[in-house]
Amino acid sequence: MMAKPNGPAKGGTDFVVIMAGGAGRRLWPLSRLNRPKHLLPLFGGKSLMQLCYQRVSGLVEPERILVLTNRLFVDAIRKAIPELPKDNLVAEPEIRDTAAAIGLAATIVSSASPDAVMAVVTADQLIEPAKDFRTAARDALRFVHDHPQAMVTFAVKPTFASTQFGYIKLGPATKYDGCVNAVSPVVAFREKPNEATAQQYFADGGFAWNSGMFVWKAATILGHLRANLPAAVEPLEAIGKAWKGRGRAKALAEWFGKIPKISIDYAVMEKAPQVHAIRLDCRWHDLGSFVALAEVIDLDERRNLVVAENRELLDSRDNIIVSGQPGHLVACIGVKNMLVVHSADATLVCPIEEAGRLKELLDRIQQNAGEKYL
Repeated sequence: MMAKPNGPAKGGTDFVVIMAGGAGRRLWPLSRLNRPKHLLPLFGGKSLMQLCYQRVSGLVEPERILVLTNRLFVDAIRKAIPELPKDNLVAEPEIRDTAAAIGLAATIVSSASPDAVMAVVTADQLIEPAKDFRTAARDALRFVHDHPQAMVTFAVKPTFASTQFGYIKLGPATKYDGCVNAVSPVVAFREKPNEATAQQYFADGGFAWNSGMFVWKAATILGHLRANLPAAVEPLEAIGKAWKGRGRAKALAEWFGKIPKISIDYAVMEKAPQVHAIRLDCRWHDLGSFVALAEVIDLDERRNLVVAENRELLDSRDNIIVSGQPGHLVACIGVKNMLVVHSADATLVCPIEEAGRLKELLDRIQQNAGEKYL
């Protein structure tokens, strides 16, 4: 059973749900099927998971933070966040995409507080400064308390014409009492565009990146799932009935895999009325590649990005060098524009401009060696 909250907030109790299930193979060989990118200590010895937890800890007490993750990551998350109450870490028995995960989280939160408002965040994003995110999140929570049928997402101002993110089209912004940030209606959701369309969105000014983070009443999102994803109703109700008893694990194992595998955007957000957005006025990075690290980690005097305890670089510049082994020395002579990533059992070396072919390489590794190195 989820730990009892300290007391109700206005209109109910506020909860935070951290989605921490993805593996993120784009940071291979550091990230693996059993070692996700959000648990890699790449940021001053801290992981994205720890930074996320610190960020949301300013919103609610630990008893009201729920973490959903893959069963393979449970021990690592417990070690990373020892202060998280034991029952607040939920292991999904299999990967079923965000609609299932959010439906499960809403079901659990509702069992703790039927009037709950929940903020859904992801563990694999870097957001700075944290206080600006908390201000936007508090505004979203307040807005939902005052507008119980509304659903709020967070819009990120594009810094370039990305083809890697989904977009949302925003309507005119409106100021609301008690909110620091303005709130805009979401006119449309758009999937990851091609290059030409991304350029159009970027030039338009009315589009923002879809952050994949949300605030809504648990009862509201469950209502939308009932209306738009009826196949999820029976599994979620079965899990909900068993959640406060000893049959929780059995019900989760039996029913979770029966929820359709679909994203919450496809299942609900693109169809739902009363979807609003608050712009995130801060640095936001969805770190899906080693190249993206260059945006958040300082370079040395020769423009090398180095995350390695022991390294010696001679006449080397414009490289990305990462080691996950504290006792291992990385040494380079005359190396330029290369990606070098070392782990205990695999090392990746390639020109930085070829890093986008990592998926192709991993497919070959799986074909030739199975999942041993994945």
